[in-house]
Amino acid sequence: MKNLWIHSPARFRIGFVVVTFLLFMSFIVTLFYTGPDITQFNTYSRNLGPSLRNPLGTTAMGQDIFWMLLFSLRNSITIGVIVGTIGTVVGCLWGLASGFLGDAADRAMMTVSDSFIVIPALPVLMLMTSLIGGTMGIFVLALILGVFAWAHPSRHIRAICLSLRERDFIQTARFSGEKMFQIIVTEILPYLWTWALSNFMNAILVAIGMESTLAILGLSSATLPTLGNMIQWSRARGAVMLGLWYWIASPVVLIIVLFIALFMLISGYNVYFAKRRGV
Repeated sequence: MKNLWIHSPARFRIGFVVVTFLLFMSFIVTLFYTGPDITQFNTYSRNLGPSLRNPLGTTAMGQDIFWMLLFSLRNSITIGVIVGTIGTVVGCLWGLASGFLGDAADRAMMTVSDSFIVIPALPVLMLMTSLIGGTMGIFVLALILGVFAWAHPSRHIRAICLSLRERDFIQTARFSGEKMFQIIVTEILPYLWTWALSNFMNAILVAIGMESTLAILGLSSATLPTLGNMIQWSRARGAVMLGLWYWIASPVVLIIVLFIALFMLISGYNVYFAKRRGV
């Protein structure tokens, strides 16, 4: 870790600091919150400007924007991590199995993957969320978003497997008596680490963006504080007309900062890893 911090590019260090700060604020600081339910109306006076008591002011429903922002960030990151885990793990396993089994199994598995790729995700997600209703929890919403998160990764992993399985070191491992599972764990997975990490970060960004899209369309959970729902609630309650720019701007700015920080983090790591391999 020390070598990574010293020899990594500046973008990695900046991204790491920003992401760590956001994680600390959303997952650690919120543990010490002892106030009223952040979604409860009229816990404070309405439409207050920023102050020491309310650093970002209050909403038109009398809610503290600062604490709602932190809890919304925590929920959005949680959703993104769950979706990223589903997409990366399922995609890797599906792609590995397809690439190494080959023949009819490969064709059948890739047909399933291609079906999920060509199906337009947004209309299907809109239908699924509207059928389930507006009381979804974090895990239900993440599972719905994860339905379409694994297909593209599986395609990429299959392509990598088709290339690697014909290389000399894989053939040597086979002739040495290693089983397919052992070959995948010891010979293939080390090559996939950087790709899997990049896909995981990208899946987090896509999941947060997709949830925000559904929220703005009014199809996310109606009661779950997320960055997308904060934007939707501020829009629906006329934040722009009331001049409450800090209400609608804070989640937008935070999403932008989170996206840029994650991009800098993973791109910086990829640069470091490429230099380490001498590429």
